[in-house]
Amino acid sequence: MRDRLIDEHTGEQIEDPVTRVLRDGVAVGLANNTVLIAKDGTKRSIDDSGAPIRDGKGNIMGVVLVFRNITEKRRAERELLKADKLESLGVLSGGIAHDFNNILTSILGNISIARMFAKPGDKIFERLEEAENDCMRARVLTQKILTFSRGGAPIMKTAFISELLRDSASFALSGSNVRCEFSIPDDLWRVEVDEGQIAQVISNLIINASQAMPGGGVINLLAENIVVDERQGIPLNNGRHVKISVTDHGIGISKEHFQQIFDPYYTTKRGGSGLGLAIAYSIVKRHNGYIDVKSIPGKETTFSIYLPASSKEALAEKESGEKIRGGKGKILVMDDEKMIRDVVGDMLGILGYEAEFAKDGAEAVELYKKAEQSVRPFDAVIMDLTVPGGMGGKEAVRKLAEIDPEVKAIVSSGYSDDPVMADFRKYGFSNVVAKPYNIKELGDALYEVLK
Repeated sequence: MRDRLIDEHTGEQIEDPVTRVLRDGVAVGLANNTVLIAKDGTKRSIDDSGAPIRDGKGNIMGVVLVFRNITEKRRAERELLKADKLESLGVLSGGIAHDFNNILTSILGNISIARMFAKPGDKIFERLEEAENDCMRARVLTQKILTFSRGGAPIMKTAFISELLRDSASFALSGSNVRCEFSIPDDLWRVEVDEGQIAQVISNLIINASQAMPGGGVINLLAENIVVDERQGIPLNNGRHVKISVTDHGIGISKEHFQQIFDPYYTTKRGGSGLGLAIAYSIVKRHNGYIDVKSIPGKETTFSIYLPASSKEALAEKESGEKIRGGKGKILVMDDEKMIRDVVGDMLGILGYEAEFAKDGAEAVELYKKAEQSVRPFDAVIMDLTVPGGMGGKEAVRKLAEIDPEVKAIVSSGYSDDPVMADFRKYGFSNVVAKPYNIKELGDALYEVLK
């Protein structure tokens, strides 16, 4: 078998440039979408040109060919295009998610308050509990939307992810006719991840794999420690990584769909959203990782995720439970939305705190300054990060620190252009509570800074 030139998009063979030069007697070039298939089946994107070699009388006595391997350049261009598409979608989706989370904060807060006044076992208690659970599911949905936005930065922590991989895959396959076989070493390296987002990636990949095998079957999930270097052709920094591979033995991915599978809203499934793989791509990208796919149509498909390994120690898990922790103290709440100020004020009152309110950062700074000069200063501040047309929490907390270097500020937001929610201490905050939140989550956040 000899080397062949094909069109990357159509798969059709391209005329040999030597033949063209000899026939036409002029220099020729290939189209930008030319692929060279070597004798061993290796495919390379190439850019080339051919020109005739003439003797003293002008007769063609040969052909000179110049081939340039542009495979990595093409891959980089495709990665950039995918990133641009997600960035455009992020501008729109981030704003929608922010507004929706504000509304959801009011709904969830009021439901959690009402539930406290109902008796367990009563019909109204059960209805409120169901409504609160539905709000939590809606919160997961807005988090998926936020993944596209510039404010959807992962909230990282160092963790062992073996259990996360098993739990996410098993949960995604609940009730299906597909099972997952795991190959995860005991010495899998730690990674620095947002566990919720990575669980979402694994869930999306497992669901995709399951749908590729409608008659049932086995999905293989492999995790391994690898050291990346430039010889492997993986667009990552050299060094230690954890590689996670999800393989199904289903219908595979056809050539015409291969370049578009990570595009937002692109789907070949009836009733599909086209967001699953786009979300997975965006999350992995934000973790400084890489996601790749290989497929043999009619046989199998493997998605591989590469995440940088961490040398940090894994954090101990916090205790969790249904107990609502109250307290005492004077709390300043800054939010531009009245419905948020109202519901947070009610929750604080039930928790045992006294609340005062500001519509933006400038007003919050003035109120805090006056309180510092009184006999009853504020014990803590809860501030919205983004205030349209006004001073937000990021700037306000710097000014508060000038007034009181020991200020205890909690940042709260449903969306942000800055990575403050992911690294709040770096910006001067003591804790974080992401919108939407219920009365227990608010109580826990205050207890952590005031204990």
